[in-house]
Amino acid sequence: MRRRLAGAALGASLAVLFAGCGGGGETRPGLLFVSTRDGDYAIYSMNAGGGDERRLTDVEVDTSSPQGLFFQIEPSASPDGEAIAFASKRKGTFDIYVMNADGTGTRRLTSTPHDDGHPTWSPDGSRIAFGRGVGDLYVMNADGTGARPVTRGEAEETEPAWSPDGRWIAFVRRAPGTSIRELWLVKPDGSGLRQLTSLGAVSDSPTWSPGGDRIAFATNVRDLQFDLYSIGVGGKGLRQMTETEEDTFEPAWASDGSIAFSEAGSIFAVEGADDAADELTGRENDSDPAWWPVTDERES
Repeated sequence: MRRRLAGAALGASLAVLFAGCGGGGETRPGLLFVSTRDGDYAIYSMNAGGGDERRLTDVEVDTSSPQGLFFQIEPSASPDGEAIAFASKRKGTFDIYVMNADGTGTRRLTSTPHDDGHPTWSPDGSRIAFGRGVGDLYVMNADGTGARPVTRGEAEETEPAWSPDGRWIAFVRRAPGTSIRELWLVKPDGSGLRQLTSLGAVSDSPTWSPGGDRIAFATNVRDLQFDLYSIGVGGKGLRQMTETEEDTFEPAWASDGSIAFSEAGSIFAVEGADDAADELTGRENDSDPAWWPVTDERES
C-alpha cells in the first residue's frame, strides 16, 4: 500500500532531506520492529521492502504478566549489524539486554531496581546510551560495565539517540509539572547541554540524518496531530516531513537516507524524495522501527 504524505511543498522538503544521503551501490539496510502478533511484544526483522519477516526469538512466554507481555521492545542494532540491544521486563523491571543478530545468545547488561530503556549505540559500537528510572541518561560499555550518568536533575530525560559522528546525544526532556516535551542535545560526557526545539508541544523519538546535520522527530505541534518534522542541529530550519490522516510516530533514519515510521499499527518507509511511503507490515500492532545494517551473509 502506498501512503500519500504531502503536497508539493513537503515533497520539496523531502528532496532537500534526502539529498546527499546514502547511495553509491551500498547494500540496503533491513528493518527491525516490534509486534504483538504472537501475543507478546517481540522483535522481528524484515528486509527494506517489507519481505522476509522473521521473529528473532523462538520463545513461548506467559503474556498474562508484565514480565511476559513486555518480553522485548525498543530494538537498536549495533553499527556492524551483528548485535541488537533492546529493553525487556522479563526479570521484573525493564533492563537492557543484547542478543546476536539471529536472536541467539541473549545477555543481560543492566540489573537495577530502576527501569532502563531506549538503548542507542555509539557509532564505533563500543558504548550504549540509555534512559534510566524517572528520567536520567546513562552511558555504559557495550558489555554492560562502567555505567555512569550523563544527565542528572529533576527533569524527565529519555529516548537518547547517538549522533553519527559520536559527538552528541539527542534526547527528549520534559520539565517537571508540564506535559511539554522538547528535544535537547548533550555530549556523551555530560557537557554541552542545550535545548534544540522550543515548540511548546509533545516532541519525541529523535533520529539523526546520515550526515548528522539534521534530526527528525515526531511532534503534535500542528493541531495535536502527530507528524514527522526535522530540524538542524543548530536549532534552525524546522521542516514538516509528513501530513497524514492519522498520527505518525517513531521516525528512523537509515544510512542510505530512507526513513521508516509507524502509523496505525503498521511500519511504513519512504526510500527517496517522492511524496509517498510504502506500508511494509499488516497493521498487527507493529511499532519501534529501527534500521539494521545487513551483511552479505544475512542478505543471501
